[in-house]
Amino acid sequence: MSTKITRRQILKATLGLAGLSYLSPLEAFSMEHSKRFKIGACDWSINQLARVDSIEVAKKIGLDGVQISLGTIDDNMHLREAKVQQQYKDACDKYGMSIGGMAIGELNNIPYKSDPKAEQWVCDSIDVARMMDVKVVLLAFFSKGDLKNDIEGTKETVKRLKNVMSKAEDNGIILGIESWLSAEEHMEILNAVNSPNLKVYYDVANSNKMGYNIYEEIRTLGKENICEFHAKENDHLLGKGVVNFKKIRKAIDDIAYDGWIQIEAAVPKDADMLESYIWNNKYLRSVMDA
Repeated sequence: MSTKITRRQILKATLGLAGLSYLSPLEAFSMEHSKRFKIGACDWSINQLARVDSIEVAKKIGLDGVQISLGTIDDNMHLREAKVQQQYKDACDKYGMSIGGMAIGELNNIPYKSDPKAEQWVCDSIDVARMMDVKVVLLAFFSKGDLKNDIEGTKETVKRLKNVMSKAEDNGIILGIESWLSAEEHMEILNAVNSPNLKVYYDVANSNKMGYNIYEEIRTLGKENICEFHAKENDHLLGKGVVNFKKIRKAIDDIAYDGWIQIEAAVPKDADMLESYIWNNKYLRSVMDA
């Protein structure tokens, strides 16, 4: 007990938690949740990549749900298996949680623009999303999958997306592009593919890192072109880094967005993940519920 209290005190002292007191997992979960927004977290950010245990961890944090991964190359994208899907459904029933979305992070290593396996994963993810009653699948375009300044890779990505969008439309599934691209560059892809079911998955920290005016980009893209948001800071708690979340809220209000906001990263170096995410959840709700 004394060790845990000490960790809390250290976290508050070193990370500037004055004014936002620590909440126990039970207290955090009993908070009045936002009626307009659903707050979740990426399974990889709460140390539960492609693990059913992410649901229980999210409950302890006080979240509304989890953005779960389709899987990894090692487990052969195991969410495609009916038994794994059922395990997630059972966990959600047990803990009173929701699946807040899906993501294919392995596209960073197995690029959609060039690898047939990635193309199959995206196609299969639509079926999985329908079975899991999920509306949005995040497609990651970083690292080996980066599209920035890759004209040929972008052309091939547009071609492959065109091949799968009719299936997404028929099943009511949104595919969301998350990348280093600007709002204008994203719109070039959306316009080329020409499907209402292809949108931008807007990560405020990534776009800020690229030097884009994230608050105006949100307004430029609008609700019709943004499927969801990542509330993210790199190596900082939310509200303690470079992103002004009050201005994010204003921009979100201006486009009348409502839906899921997923917390990503936002754990300072050497800090405890669970305590950091309880703090992040409380802070983000204080902004979004205001």
